Amino acid sequence: MAQFTTTDGLTLHYTDDGAGLPLLCLAGLTRTGRDFDYVRPHLPPCRIITLDARGRGQSDFDPKWQNYTLPIEMRDVLELLDHLSLDAVAILGTSRGGLIAMGLAATTPDRVLGAALNDVGPEIAPEGLAAIAAYLGLSPVPRTHEQMADALAATLPGFSDVPRDRWLAEARLHYVETASGLEITYDPHLRDATLAAMQADTPDLWPLFDALAGKPTCLIRGAGSNLLAAATAAEMQRRRPDMIFADVPGRGHVPFLDEPEAVAALTTWMEQMR
Repeated sequence: MAQFTTTDGLTLHYTDDGAGLPLLCLAGLTRTGRDFDYVRPHLPPCRIITLDARGRGQSDFDPKWQNYTLPIEMRDVLELLDHLSLDAVAILGTSRGGLIAMGLAATTPDRVLGAALNDVGPEIAPEGLAAIAAYLGLSPVPRTHEQMADALAATLPGFSDVPRDRWLAEARLHYVETASGLEITYDPHLRDATLAAMQADTPDLWPLFDALAGKPTCLIRGAGSNLLAAATAAEMQRRRPDMIFADVPGRGHVPFLDEPEAVAALTTWMEQMR
């Protein structure tokens, strides 16, 4: 198991496989590097690096939940790159991971070769945030992986034509089945940090997106997303007419990334950096 230690003493888990273009995959708010298992077999040959952010998956939980912030998680990414002796990487960021990619492009542009954003942009739709707040950090009602698979299929908005075995795989990836029910795979205190951030003044994130100018950029959106509005995606396209864009039908927040539209967009994006 690959690990490194942050400057504030946490042990974070990562994977590092393959050779060629270094592709750093950053997961969403409550997710882990396993999110990219689906797309991994479909990508062109490259060096794939995944990270379990602090408080998620196999990484240490932070005793100070106030540290679950984008700036500190950006610092963790830079420390991982230093640990791997990598000057710069391409970043595939899902949701929060995409926000980190944009933040790094704005603050340390020499470390970012390009960015692919999975269902995230500089504006976050309020209904998407409300949906996240409704479950974040709470024990799920379903008690087994089978029950959770059914619940995901029935309740996640914007998704259609998803095979049940995919929902079952999702349940097994992101919940641990115990004798007393399902447990989440991240620090419950992530809820405290996220709710505190939601209550604070929302900064203007468009300058972070604009910082990607001149770098290969890709946007993948779930056509039924409740987090990335179609109008926001359209404005991103207007500002970056050269940006590769895929609107994935039958997907909400977030696409799994192994959909044909997503794979085609990511392949074209990666070719721009070879």
